[in-house]
Order: sequence, then structure tokens, then C-alpha cells
Amino acid sequence: MFATLGRWCARRPKRVVAAWLLLLVGLAAAVGVLGSATTETVSIPGSDSQAAHDAARAFADSASGRQPLVLHTPPDGPPLTSDRARGAVQETARALAARDHVLAVTTPYEPAGSAALAPDGHTAYLAVELDLAGRDITAEVVHDLMDAAEPAEAAGIEVTPGGNLAEAADKKSTRRSEVIGLAAAFAVLYLGFRKPIAAAVPLATAVVGLGISLEVIGLTGHLTDMPSSGATIAAMIGLGVGIDYSLFCLTRFRELLATGRQIEDAAALTIGASGKAVAFAGTAVIAALASLALGGLPLLRALALAPGIAVLVAMAATLTLLPALLSLLGRRLAPAPAPAPDAADRPQTSPPPARGWARIARHVADRPWRYLLAGLAFFALPALAAAQLSFGQLDGGDKSPGTAGRTAYDRLASAFGPGVNGPLQVTGTLPKPASGPADPAVTAVGGALKDTGGVAAVGPAQLSPDGRTVRWQVTPTTAPGDPRTAALVHRLRDSTLPPVTKDTGGQAHVGGIPATQLDLNERLAQRLPAVIGVVLAIAGLLLLLAFRSPLVAAKAAVLNLLSVAAAYGVLTALFQWGWGAAPLGLGGPVPIPGYVPLLMFAVLFGLSMDYEVFLLSAVREAWLAGGDNRGAVITGLARTGRIITSAALIMVCVFLGYLLWDDPVVKMFGIGLATAVALDATVVRGLLVPTTMVLLGKANWWLPPWLDRLLPQMHIEGGEEEVVRTSSVPEPVRNT
Repeated sequence: MFATLGRWCARRPKRVVAAWLLLLVGLAAAVGVLGSATTETVSIPGSDSQAAHDAARAFADSASGRQPLVLHTPPDGPPLTSDRARGAVQETARALAARDHVLAVTTPYEPAGSAALAPDGHTAYLAVELDLAGRDITAEVVHDLMDAAEPAEAAGIEVTPGGNLAEAADKKSTRRSEVIGLAAAFAVLYLGFRKPIAAAVPLATAVVGLGISLEVIGLTGHLTDMPSSGATIAAMIGLGVGIDYSLFCLTRFRELLATGRQIEDAAALTIGASGKAVAFAGTAVIAALASLALGGLPLLRALALAPGIAVLVAMAATLTLLPALLSLLGRRLAPAPAPAPDAADRPQTSPPPARGWARIARHVADRPWRYLLAGLAFFALPALAAAQLSFGQLDGGDKSPGTAGRTAYDRLASAFGPGVNGPLQVTGTLPKPASGPADPAVTAVGGALKDTGGVAAVGPAQLSPDGRTVRWQVTPTTAPGDPRTAALVHRLRDSTLPPVTKDTGGQAHVGGIPATQLDLNERLAQRLPAVIGVVLAIAGLLLLLAFRSPLVAAKAAVLNLLSVAAAYGVLTALFQWGWGAAPLGLGGPVPIPGYVPLLMFAVLFGLSMDYEVFLLSAVREAWLAGGDNRGAVITGLARTGRIITSAALIMVCVFLGYLLWDDPVVKMFGIGLATAVALDATVVRGLLVPTTMVLLGKANWWLPPWLDRLLPQMHIEGGEEEVVRTSSVPEPVRNT
């Protein structure tokens, strides 16, 4: 099937290339018309914070709520209460109200906005209500609002967007990171192939696939909540696997050309053998990502969907676009002929010396216990650090200095207290309509909230039009990401609210960003064992189907855990402990959100499966040919060591290019994925896999007879003879 697909594309190269380019342009036009939608909204079905959010729908709030524009004057300058500053702010408010999408603007000089003016008089904020949801607030909308703030800036007032406005203002293109990754990948490919055109083929395939992936993800944001980090993670993974998959296939194509194969036959054989392994590896990545649906969270599904789309498109481009490019370029991709050996240099009876990975493979195979123990000891320290990993909550104070979000956060926290950046929303439902804010059922809850330790302020009670729902804004004394804020949420839910709502028969729920993040982390901690178990089961089952060996499947799953543990350990040290804060452009230790380790686990297991499949395919092919386990391990590692390390180096360069981003979450993924891939391709694939296989001997290929009868024959390794027999039949001649 794969060989037939490769031959079909190789015979119609211009049509296939045109179809891919047409798809790229068509999707780009659709994004140009509809836009690329993202949102940072988090919904957690069944949680207390979600119940608070649902109850708050009784209020006629704007689509995006109140978004702040922070106003600030220097301490040695005139305060915002001066006549000049007041006039400039009010003129700015009128200009904002006249802009598109603005429903209302509340100034700090109005009774409804009096709490928005700091006691020192040098910091305040305008509350802007828009008719746009969070996903529809773009950088263009923010620029338009900032243009309207010109009167305030002309009066010496610094205006900084906050909230969702800051998220849109700080959002940057991934283009710079992708260019860096592509440049590094080209350098690695050129060193390996020694031909610029050969080095450019994997990049061209990956770039086309990446462009289509990002366009599809942007359009998907109109159908489901898609966080902005989802597209970034998808770009990171899609670009890496796109280059790697094309690299594996192009290497096989060049080998076939060197043996004298015709171009069309070589393209068909490439897709029939290496392409089949690519399809299996890509399916393993997608299956691992799909297991995140067990988390029961729309955010987790979206973060898994985005890279899943990127991997699927990269796999499709490798199986169709790549053979078309191979057919068009043909012999220009062939390696330079090797110089003829000088017979006088070496006696004809002496074998050629082992070089490169062949030499390493023999050396490791001769000392299996030594390298096995050394490899396991290498992971001891990262594993100890990973054991200290804990889930935390990010807030604006964790953003990179100089960004709009960080500036707005710091100014509001300094002027109003840290809790103002993450207020809690307590929403209560009453069995019968309240008579007003002075109703005893309302005042009892408000008084209990004020008397709770850790509460800095409680806003006035707001009643819904029907009087059945009441809402309070509770400002903590601590920052949104502070563990004491999470403790306050638990205290309100467990101790403060139940006694005062018991007598009235009503219910009260605690929502807001800190409560939502707390519920998210607790839900993820509950589902983490199930997700890990399913990913392990999927990985083991796929390897069992591919290589028909229970020991090989189990060993691979266990060894993959070492790479994941190392990545977790590095994250703990650099972010949670703050050891790498300064080099990474962070102000100090940064908490790690719960979805980062969970998503990273699925991605890393999928990527590890790529290298495992390519290595074990070569080992099994050599085993089936000769029946010598030790010789098969040496042959397999010698054949794939260079290409696996080259592919891993490319992927590491791509991942590290995203460290230029200001978002700490993107930095976490870049560091974690780069660490795991580097260790997986060197220590795990280069030491632990061959040593364990040498020590296990023929037991590697043991399969119970009853299981042998149940398992289908997949033959991921696929020999060339079988491919030729099934794919070299010419197409029938059609009468015209």
C-alpha cells in the first residue's frame, strides 16, 4: 500500500506539488478572511469554579468582562488627581468609547470606578468593556485602543494594557524561532548530505506541512477553545517531526540511488519501507496525544489536538509530497560516488575497520553491563529532582520583564496589593429572590467573607436582575500564584461559605482565575495516573504489534520513562527552583502548571517511539536475515546511529529556538523537549537499548505461540524484495 502510494506520487510529481501548494494558499486565504482565533479561557466541567462561572451568566456582563488599561505617573510627577491628568484621562475615556467594539469605559473618577484609583494617586486603571470574547481580541484591537490613549500619554501618563489586552499585545509570531530552527537544521543536513539541494528537501517538506498545520489550527480555534500556546507547541513539534521524517526517508532514497535503482523505483521503495515506519511512528505520537482526552478537560484536549494536527500533516507530507519532490529532483539528490579503495593500502584478506557508530556499537556490545549501569546512573540525579516536581499556578508576575502583561501586573500589585491581579469571584444562588443588597441572606455571606483570614477586601454585593443570584469580588492579600491564595480558596469553600449558606438553603461557589487554576491542577493530579497508564499501554501495544516481542515492548516503555524523568528533573531545577531564571530571561523561580508535565509526557513518549521504531526496525531486519542477536544489535545501531543522532540534533535546535519567547510555558516545553530528545537519542538509544538487547539475547524475540496466532503481521521493517514485488507492476495503459 505504501509503495503503491509512493509510486503514484512519483509518477505525478507536478500534480502532487501543485495540490499541496494550492491547499496551503487556500487555507491561508481562509485564515485571512476569518482570522486565527485563540483564547485563554479555561473550563473545568464539574468543578466549583465552573459552577461559579455558570452561575455568573445571570449577570449582563460584556463578552470579555472589564479589561484594564493601567495608568501610571512617576512618583516625582503630578498625581492622576491633578486637573491636567484628570482632563487627559477623561478625554482618553471619551476617545476609547468612540472606538469599534467598545461598549463602555469606566474612569477612576466615577463612583463606580473609585476603587480603581490607588491611595498614592499615581496609579489607576480604566475599565474597558468590549463586545468581543477573549479569543477575538487581537493585537490590532489593542493597537486601536492604545491609539485612543494618546491624550493621556501626551500629558505624561504611561498607559499599559492589562488582562486579555496584554495577552494580545504580547503575542508574537513564531517566525523568528522557526527561522533559527530551520537555519540550524539546514546546517546539520548539509554536513550530513554535502549537497545544498539535498539539505533543502526535508526543510521544504516540513515548512509546507507546518504552514498548513498552523492554518488548520487557527481555523479550529473558531470551533473550540484553542489557547495561544497550543499553536506554538504545535509549530515546535510539527517542524521537528516534519524534518526528521523527511530526513529518514531521504536517507533511504539516497542509499537506493547509490545501488543503481531507477528514480521511480527508489521513491516507491523509500515510501514502502521508511515511509511505512514514518506512518507507524507518527500514528504512535497521535495515539499518545489522544490519550490526554482521559483528562476530561477541554484545555487538555485542545493542547493535544494542536500538535496532533501538526504530526498528522507532517506524516501526510512525508508520504505524498516528499516522493513527488524526490521524483522531480532525481539524481541531483544522489550521494557523490565513493573513491575506489587502494588495494596496496590494505591486504585483501583484512576486513575494513569499523568506524563511527559501527565502532561504538561493537564497543558497547562488548561491555554491556558496564554501559548499562553507567547509563542508569546517569539518570539518577535528574530522577531525584523530578521527584520534587509540584504543580503550581502562573500569573502575570511570572512573565518576562518588559512585556505589557508583566508591567501592568507589577504596577497594579505595587499600588493596590498583589491580590488585585487575581480577584476571586464568589457567586451565590438563593432559593428565593433577595429584597436587595441589605437582605440578611446577602449580608451574612458578605460579612463572613470579610472576616476570613487572607481576604484584603470584599466588593459590594451585586444582584442579578431576577434577584436569585448574588456576586462578590474578593481580593486576596496574596498574589494569584501564591500557595496561600490556593489555601484561601480551600478555606472559603470548606469553612467560610457552608455555615452561612446552610440556613438559607442557598449555594455559594468560588471562582476567578486563582480558583480555576487550582481546580485545574487538582483535576490533572487526579487523572495523571490514568493518562500515564494508558500512554504506557498504547506504546507497549504498538511496539508489540510492530516487533512481535513482549520483552522489547516492555523494555522500550520502561526506558522511555527515563527520558521523561530527566526532562521533569531539568524543569524542576531550572524553573521551580529557579536555577536557570536569569539565563532564561525570568525574574526568579516559576511554578510549573499541571498540564505542562502531562502534555510533555505524551509528546515525549510519542517522539521516543520514533527513534525506537527506526532503531528496532533495523535490528529486527538484521535478526531475521541472520539469526544472530548480538550481530543484529550491532548492525542496527551502526545503520541508524548517525541518522538518529542527526535527527535528534535537528529537533533539539528547533526546540531551543523557542527559548526566545517571553511565555514561560513555551520556554518549559522548549527546554524539556530538547533535554529529553537529546538524552533519548544518545544515552537511551546509544547505550541502554543495545546493552539490554545484548544481555537478553534471543529472549528479545521470544513470543508465546498463542500470542503469535493473535497478533496481525505488520512487518514494520519491510524488505525491499517484498516492496518490489507488490509495487513494480506498471499502470494499465488507458485508451484516449
